[in-house]
Amino acid sequence: MQIFPGADGILEVPRGFQYQVISRTGTLMSDGNLEPSNHDGMAAFPGPKNTTILVRNHELSITSSTKVQVPNPYDPICRGGTTTLVVGPNRQMIKQFASLGGTIRNCAGGLTPWGSWISCEEDTTRPSASNGVTKLHGYNFEVPASATSAVAPVPLVDMGRFNHEAVAVDPETGIVYQTEDRGDSLFYRFIPKFPGQLQKGGILQALRIVGKPKVNTKTGFVVGQKLSVDWVNIPDPNPTTTDNVRLQGFDLGAAQFSRGEGIYYEDNKGKKGNNGKGEFYFTATDGGPVGGGQVWRYIPSEETIELFVESQSKNELDMPDNIVVAPFGDLILCEDGDGENFLRGVTPDGELYNFARNALNDSEFAGACFSPDGHTLFVNIQTLVLL
Repeated sequence: MQIFPGADGILEVPRGFQYQVISRTGTLMSDGNLEPSNHDGMAAFPGPKNTTILVRNHELSITSSTKVQVPNPYDPICRGGTTTLVVGPNRQMIKQFASLGGTIRNCAGGLTPWGSWISCEEDTTRPSASNGVTKLHGYNFEVPASATSAVAPVPLVDMGRFNHEAVAVDPETGIVYQTEDRGDSLFYRFIPKFPGQLQKGGILQALRIVGKPKVNTKTGFVVGQKLSVDWVNIPDPNPTTTDNVRLQGFDLGAAQFSRGEGIYYEDNKGKKGNNGKGEFYFTATDGGPVGGGQVWRYIPSEETIELFVESQSKNELDMPDNIVVAPFGDLILCEDGDGENFLRGVTPDGELYNFARNALNDSEFAGACFSPDGHTLFVNIQTLVLL
């Protein structure tokens, strides 16, 4: 697919596509605070009167120059969190406000079938006299899309304390699948005691490939080859003195993935192929022989996993991060590579193509998501939200 420069030089997009900036770091928000920087993971929800509600992460560390300002932060010294944006049917901003604060490095997350955003901390800082942190970090937090102000920050402890990246929910079972951004990360699932009520606890497990205990999946796998999997229970999902959840799972035979990042669920109902079985796609950002990344596919009804895409050159795919399934069935991958970054499309047959390019700078794409009517793609360039 050919892409062409936009009039303002921010993006290159296919002919016939248009975009506009709707949100920018430093803008005065509806709650009287300035819009924080480091826009990252995001999801779109249907709002009243044909509006779209976006809940967006801000990947801010303790020392970042901007902060998500809320009256009730989880940890006052910490600067990360989420903002909520309400966008009209004319694709114009109606209002935006801080909806979660006091967290660290809210990188990605995922939407739920019950209308909320799970925001993930990609940081496991513990309190100490030197850092000023007052609480443990490394948790998920839930933000309802219907919230009209900052929510009470409640860590979802049973979902694990580790370098969380992204989540996706199986609507048939309520099971939440989770990725972890580390070179020796695992792929997890959280089985809640009560589907849709994550705060009431559950069981954390890690994926194991049958016949390949403790395997590192960075290389040595064949695209399209289905492998049977099972799951191991994590003995202590909330270690308070160390960061060893992945080590617990690996000791029990769980498979390692090289920097697990974006994940998305596709239900496939009414579609040809795969017999309508729901499936999850997730990225291993620097997996593969050239470190350009992988996309894995997990089918829960079969308990199988397969390598779906593997970069053979960073010119075709360079470190995919966030991921979304488009209304027309292709995957859209947000690159976070070392040089210029693209939105890469992937057809159902695994063919890669360029969908858009960041012509502004070398910052990553993040948070790609489609409006409920499927007509608009929202996406972040770290300090810009584009449309």
